[in-house]
Amino acid sequence: MSEVDSKPFSSKYDIKEELGKGAFSIVKKAVQKDTKDEFAVKIINTRKLTSRDVQKLEREVRVCRLLKHENIVQLHQVFQEHDVRYMVFDLITGGELFDDIVAREFYSEKDASHCIQQILESVQYCHENRIIHRDIKPENLLLASRTPGANVKLADFGLAVEAMDARHYYGFAGTPGYLSPEVLRKEPYSYPVDTWACGVVLYILLVGYPPFWDDNQAKMFEQIKKGRFDYPAPEWDTVTSSAKDLINKMMTGDQLKRITANEALQHPWIKNRDKEASKVHRQETITVLRKFNARRKLKAAAHTVFLVTKRSSTFFSSRANKPTTPAEVTVQEEDSGSHTAEEKEIVQVTQRLINSIADKDYKEYSKLCTEDMTCFEPEACAQLVTGMEFHKFYFDHLPASPSAIQQSMITPKVQMLGDSGAYCAYIRLIQTVNKEGVAHSVSIPETRIWQKFGGDWKCVHSHRSAGGANPARSPDTPSDQ
Repeated sequence: MSEVDSKPFSSKYDIKEELGKGAFSIVKKAVQKDTKDEFAVKIINTRKLTSRDVQKLEREVRVCRLLKHENIVQLHQVFQEHDVRYMVFDLITGGELFDDIVAREFYSEKDASHCIQQILESVQYCHENRIIHRDIKPENLLLASRTPGANVKLADFGLAVEAMDARHYYGFAGTPGYLSPEVLRKEPYSYPVDTWACGVVLYILLVGYPPFWDDNQAKMFEQIKKGRFDYPAPEWDTVTSSAKDLINKMMTGDQLKRITANEALQHPWIKNRDKEASKVHRQETITVLRKFNARRKLKAAAHTVFLVTKRSSTFFSSRANKPTTPAEVTVQEEDSGSHTAEEKEIVQVTQRLINSIADKDYKEYSKLCTEDMTCFEPEACAQLVTGMEFHKFYFDHLPASPSAIQQSMITPKVQMLGDSGAYCAYIRLIQTVNKEGVAHSVSIPETRIWQKFGGDWKCVHSHRSAGGANPARSPDTPSDQ
């Protein structure tokens, strides 16, 4: 175990309100009793962790203890009491860097240069201390306070590793849109993976959207492996050639030719920003970045719900045949279980049905259901309903969609019932973002019974729990019934 404080946490700190919640932890404000200084404490129930999770946690503590820099969120103390780990960090009150940018009245290349300089300085310091962060992305770039000009802070060292003397394969870890070519090719890698991710961040800082994007994640990965990105007009026409030159050098496909964080800090666009960086306001960047922020927060919310449910069940997860949008969430290579072809087929047809609900496509929905399908739904007041007329009514009266919406099926469990029957139990996650950019999510337990007719699977019965919010009655979420 890493070095921990011998005194009880409660003897030194008072716990206050909740600040946030992750898949396996909760973060609360903590006030030091002697000094009244405020901190953020990450509280982890270690009893629920696997041996691998414990190893990762110990590594995170070990790494964080090494790093003391003005642009890095600092770990101050660690306590272990029975099955609870307390990690006391700086209290960061400024929120995410990207959220601050979209709220600004003025934003220019010069501002972007100042932001990436602070990020690169934190990365350079990590590399000097033989640490590879491996997960540099907007969610991990915070502001120390809401004071104008507050320091940018690099956070979350959960995937950070201690670098070896030479390049080494440390595993497939990071966030899809920020992974470097060498990681995707599963080649030995080192510090340049962080420089690449900083290049992706800089690209977004300048135009509000990422350099690599495709609804099919496999295609996006192919783009990254080939280093295939461009500077489309008209938004990039107003970006200086000096800024593009820095991005090109940070996102060079060959990691041996990619510039280091220290070299990037010496680039004229950063070192001589008063002369090299444009001072023209970039309103379009702010507008596009606001939409990008909303999308990535929906992805992060979905990932958190998935991880929580995954740990509390024996359900298996499987990809549906409809391409999924590349989620901006951390991934790490894990062993996956084997699933039968029949189970995969049921998961896929269930996802098609959910997609038809999300698309408000009654024609597709009715193709996947029998005419005499039965259901128990909260709207039916616990009565057994037979036939599609009930469902058609709700499709015809679905509320208008908000500015952004996504529906996902998570933790599906399939049980085959002979050769021509099956049930699929799952959680339907409905996520929305309103016009103000505020994300909201609802999770609903559902079960569907499927039967094969002439080679096609059709839903013969559905049941939706009343435990979650009622999407048919909600003003911002659609319903299937």
